[in-house]
Amino acid sequence: MPRTVEEILAHGDELSARFESYEPDPAHELDAEAVTLLRAAVVERSVAERHLLEAVRAAHHSGMAWSAIGSLVGTTGEAARQRYANKIF
Repeated sequence: MPRTVEEILAHGDELSARFESYEPDPAHELDAEAVTLLRAAVVERSVAERHLLEAVRAAHHSGMAWSAIGSLVGTTGEAARQRYANKIF
């Protein structure tokens, strides 16, 4: 559906007016402290997952069986192999 330049400009003006008259709803505001805590937790989890992967890699390269690795990370050996085998090489 072809649009004319005038239609595109009118749409741009409409969006601009909506943007400039926007008033945020206080009920939808995010709590800054909660957002900060969540972001920090995500970073911590990422670091912990990287450390776990490094530990699994070291254990596997030292000859530890997947069953032992799985037991130490709280799962079965097969589940550990499926989760980590393609990430440690």
